[in-house]
Amino acid sequence: MNLIRNIIPFRYFAWLGSGIAFIASLLLFWFHPIIGGTPVMVFGALTVLGALDYFQTKQAIRRNYPILAHFRFLLESIRPEIRQYFFESDTETIPFSRAQRSLVYQRAKNVIDKKAYGTLTDVYEEHYEWINHSVQTVNIENHDFRVTIGEYNCKQPYSLSIYNISAMSFGALSANAILALNKGAKLGGFAHDTGEGSISRYHRENGGDLIWEIGSGYFGCRNEDGTFNAERFAENACDPQVKMIEIKLSQGAKPGHGGILPAAKVTKEIAEARGVPEGVDCVSPSCHSAFSTPVELMHFIARLRELSGGKPVGFKLCIGHPWEFFAICKAMIKTNITPDYIVVDGAEGGTAAAPVEFTDHLGTPMHEGLVLVHNTLVGLNLRDRVKIGAGGKVISAFDIARTMALGADWCNSGRGFMFALGCLMAQTCHTGRCPTGVATQSWLRQRALDPDDKGNRVFHFHHNTMKALAEIVGAAGLSHPNQLMPHHIVRRVSMHEVSLVSALIDYLKPGDLLENRAEHPVYRMFWRMASPDTFSPVAECELPT
Repeated sequence: MNLIRNIIPFRYFAWLGSGIAFIASLLLFWFHPIIGGTPVMVFGALTVLGALDYFQTKQAIRRNYPILAHFRFLLESIRPEIRQYFFESDTETIPFSRAQRSLVYQRAKNVIDKKAYGTLTDVYEEHYEWINHSVQTVNIENHDFRVTIGEYNCKQPYSLSIYNISAMSFGALSANAILALNKGAKLGGFAHDTGEGSISRYHRENGGDLIWEIGSGYFGCRNEDGTFNAERFAENACDPQVKMIEIKLSQGAKPGHGGILPAAKVTKEIAEARGVPEGVDCVSPSCHSAFSTPVELMHFIARLRELSGGKPVGFKLCIGHPWEFFAICKAMIKTNITPDYIVVDGAEGGTAAAPVEFTDHLGTPMHEGLVLVHNTLVGLNLRDRVKIGAGGKVISAFDIARTMALGADWCNSGRGFMFALGCLMAQTCHTGRCPTGVATQSWLRQRALDPDDKGNRVFHFHHNTMKALAEIVGAAGLSHPNQLMPHHIVRRVSMHEVSLVSALIDYLKPGDLLENRAEHPVYRMFWRMASPDTFSPVAECELPT
């Protein structure tokens, strides 16, 4: 039985069974035309339907599940009646609501994304948020919103879209998914983060802009013992397709956790991209070996900037111990070396599979982490020199607007673009049995994902989301999302109380940390514990001069 299932996957049994039943019906029709007529028509139609499903390229779920996929569509069509009484509402996040997923699907397909009959959201529930509009609206014709990264330190600064594909590695995603994402990035002029699995040939094929993420495994730039190799780094980093370098300190899905790609999954292509032996466990340690102190991190950043020919270099982290980030900031002051950008990854983010405890209870959510990073840089008069990106369930134009109002210069999204590829949120990414061919290395499953069609959908999702953002920003009387401030966002505190987000957040003023004026308990307590020479807390450390 297992041998049969390996040759003919179970998901094809409905199509195969229909074909066998059709042949049997033909024999029956031969001997008894009246009795056999109906089965011939029914099973013949199902067999043809299965063939059409298998060979079409628009819907991956139909290619992988001929005939069976239509039962899902049938259940979807009667979903309002079923779900209304037995299952979750359209607005219940698990971790993304049906309304959020539908919005992405509609924009990716470039169809109408409007909605009738009012909001499904309870506008009087706690934590409901909105943007106040203006009576003097602005018509924004160009919604290609951008931010320049590296204008102060780099010979090759980069004009970055304010909405980009977050870090997802080849190996975690299929080859066809990488091809489609990069094609969409090329068409839309936005960036595609490689993830720590390095740059594969699928990243290069369509020529879309890349942000090369360097993790603790130094894939693509490592020695045989797993340490950093400067020559291999320079070879990849100087490629014109690579626009920025990102050092991954931690990620929202599993902060402080390394990983192992089992030997069986280290295929020839993955081994080639990562620079590791084929068929051997691929280890990603939980921390870096190229540096061990904040000051060494700053020197490592400067070294990568030089080796890359002057391209922007920054780091990504999910905020953990506040004193560790403060120590990095003190190292910036001590060395006068600053990263060109910092990406704040929220604990609510994460396409990667992780232990449940890490997913549910480790790491700082994006909003709180973003506020801490933004405030600290303002308090040190470094905010203009260091740009900030942020990621964590950023799906809609409002998500982008709110995140930028809290201090981000741009946003990243992983699962949003996975939805654009056709992801159904089956949550089987770690099993290799992704039903739509997005997160799998099975050639049979990923063949269902057509890179050309899905690449266009990635482009349309980005384009239509930026268009919606322009409408929101214009309705608020602004001309660019970078003009959004905390006072533009309103949050309901309780049934009878609302407050501007700016009133709920203690923002620092320029120079507050330099001159010891910060009164917030986090800065009072942890700032003095941070030292530029160690990530460990100290009794008390003054700001370097």
